[in-house]
Amino acid sequence: MLAAKKHWVQPTPTVDETAVTALAEAVSVTPLVARLLITRGITTPATAKIFLQADQQPLNDPLQMHDMQKAIDRIQDAIVAGDQITVYGDYDADGLTSTSIMVETLDQVGAQVNYYIPDRFKDGYGPNQAAFDHLIEAGTKLFVTVDNGVAGNDVINAVQERGIDVVVTDHHELPAELPDAYAIVHPRHPEGHYPFGELSGAGVAFKVATALLEEVPEELLDLAAIGTVADLVSLTGENRTLVTLGLKVLQQTTRPGLSALIKAAGLDNDQLDATSIGFGIAPRLNALGRLQSAQSGVELLTTLDDERATSLATTINQLNDKRQGLVRDIADSALAQAQLPENQARQTLVITGKDWHEGVLGIVASRLVEATGKPTLVLNEDADGRLKGSGRSIDAYNLFAAIDSIRDDLVAFGGHHMAVGLTVMADQLSTLKEALETAATANDLAAHAQATLQVDGVLPLSEATLETLAALQPLAPFGTDNPAPMFEIDPTEITQVRAIGADKQHLKLQLSDGTQNVDAIAFSMGTAAGAIEASPTNVKVVGELSANTWNGQTKPQVMVKDLAVTGSQVIDARTQHLTAHQFNQPGVYVFFHQNLMKRLTDYLNDHSQAVLASDQAALAAVTDQSVFIVDCPDTLADLTDVLQQLPLNQVTLYLYRRESLYLAGMPNREQFGKLYKFTLAHHDVDIHHQLSLVAGHLHLQRNLLIFMIQVFFEVGFVKINDGVMNGVSNPQKADLHHAPSYQLREQQIAAEETLLYSKSAALQTWVKNQAAVKN
Repeated sequence: MLAAKKHWVQPTPTVDETAVTALAEAVSVTPLVARLLITRGITTPATAKIFLQADQQPLNDPLQMHDMQKAIDRIQDAIVAGDQITVYGDYDADGLTSTSIMVETLDQVGAQVNYYIPDRFKDGYGPNQAAFDHLIEAGTKLFVTVDNGVAGNDVINAVQERGIDVVVTDHHELPAELPDAYAIVHPRHPEGHYPFGELSGAGVAFKVATALLEEVPEELLDLAAIGTVADLVSLTGENRTLVTLGLKVLQQTTRPGLSALIKAAGLDNDQLDATSIGFGIAPRLNALGRLQSAQSGVELLTTLDDERATSLATTINQLNDKRQGLVRDIADSALAQAQLPENQARQTLVITGKDWHEGVLGIVASRLVEATGKPTLVLNEDADGRLKGSGRSIDAYNLFAAIDSIRDDLVAFGGHHMAVGLTVMADQLSTLKEALETAATANDLAAHAQATLQVDGVLPLSEATLETLAALQPLAPFGTDNPAPMFEIDPTEITQVRAIGADKQHLKLQLSDGTQNVDAIAFSMGTAAGAIEASPTNVKVVGELSANTWNGQTKPQVMVKDLAVTGSQVIDARTQHLTAHQFNQPGVYVFFHQNLMKRLTDYLNDHSQAVLASDQAALAAVTDQSVFIVDCPDTLADLTDVLQQLPLNQVTLYLYRRESLYLAGMPNREQFGKLYKFTLAHHDVDIHHQLSLVAGHLHLQRNLLIFMIQVFFEVGFVKINDGVMNGVSNPQKADLHHAPSYQLREQQIAAEETLLYSKSAALQTWVKNQAAVKN
């Protein structure tokens, strides 16, 4: 079987169907949607209407936010005085949109405004002293930070002491000690009274804009929506309203830069949704800050010049392509490290490399966590032995806490439960690795390592329709705290499975219930193809219902997030060539020929075992590991004996045979006759040195001649002493078919015919019919 990568968690407790019916009737939705609302805590008609009609909900009064009026007054004073105001932003999508919102608003109210986006590699995150000093020297009289600042104590305090005011607008976690800024506008400030604390940086900037303009700036809603979705804040409450309204503006955007970027990303304006932002727009904006200065990102979002917008969008799209290539190359190298025996034995991973671009290491770490299920750090080492990078974790492991205990041994460190950034010297790398493993053991990570996948229920394949998809749309926009509905789908059969993509890493499936077929896409699950093909009637998937339009025709499609194959599986991986990568997977590798096992044992890692088929004790000790049949047995009975002894859940068949006896066949009567005449006519034949000459003389393959000589020797037609062969005159009559070698070759040919030259389905059926294979 193929286990699911994640633990599927069904909704609990079971929903009362009476309540489902009542809610469905009250707010005019389908029972499926009503059930989803209830499982998400939306149980009354009143709360359901608010949720479903997010675009009709009033936005909160911005003046309820801490220091908002104070910040507005200070900004207006600067405008009246004609002072230079600098908006100090951040290099990610939320920071760029926050900056753009603030700059456009200040410009609209007559401020003398410029902006600064810190460089990830030169300035780092948040207020940078050198940058602030430079800006002050250039004439800045007031700073307004967006999407940063609450953790910038040292810099902001120093600036305030110089008589330059700083207005902080931020949404990040509040530290124990706040900076002595002129004003701190934050939705969760302990002295504030704002009713919704989950705004993004762009959301906070939008509220400042609303307060400054004394009206809701609808033309800025597109930027607020992008920042909110990109920063993965909660898509509930006011954020839901901001994004719902913002998507409508985005679909009709008049911003040349956004229009150009949407076109470059291959998106359809009419179909733009939160997913379009999360996977199309935001990654491209983020690519700027990952690879270079992100200053041009604000220009893209605010320019009114169509040509400039197109040029910037093209450059950003190219940078995103470069970012994808860097991630792909580094991830391949990093995953190869993760699969080394010493790393497979670890509960956590510290992966290092040289000349790796530091701007993409967080993405690579996420890829490795997804692939291995292990908390992972990915670090780049420079020429001075300094390793810098990012880490990502899983729910069951607090990565920040694990490293915080050795903070003093690091050059730099910060982050939270699921993600960290750090710098460490090479001589402290072992200390870092040990700290990670110690925390894993202390928290019994092995027992809780499997990530969870929240499932909204079981969806019959017959209901995986465009009509169902349309009924689910009022639940959108989807994102953090309001994920797209995830359903378990149990098709009766997978009728098609095909590996797709340049590297065959993805799968295209067709799910069937006997009457309806629905296509499905499973990204990064290409390795599951063999298991699915081996057991197509025992596949379960968890996925999101979506639509796919091709050649003007739209069909339902399932985006698979996880899958499992139950029951016994026979994977047909027959090969004529054995390579090291075929021995990477953990399991038991069964050999029928000892010489081959000796040659290939070094290929196996610490989580694998080589077993000779004749070793009864070793076979009996095998538990529930995956089994790989490496070479082709000499007889079908040999394989049957192995299959009956092993508790097989999954068996992969390589069935390697160096030379095919089936294709060579059995010598015929005429060939045996020629050899017999030759042995009588030629004496003292040195078969060690003259075998090839004899084979050429008799027009026989060398290996076939060896077999024939062996048969003659066994029935007494020839004698062989010290490698010298002579024929026997007037030997006793004998039936060649009774010779042990003749009978063995017959069995070998029969085994090859069944095991090597049968169709895949027939081979799988034969193996499954053996007694020990569980169905």
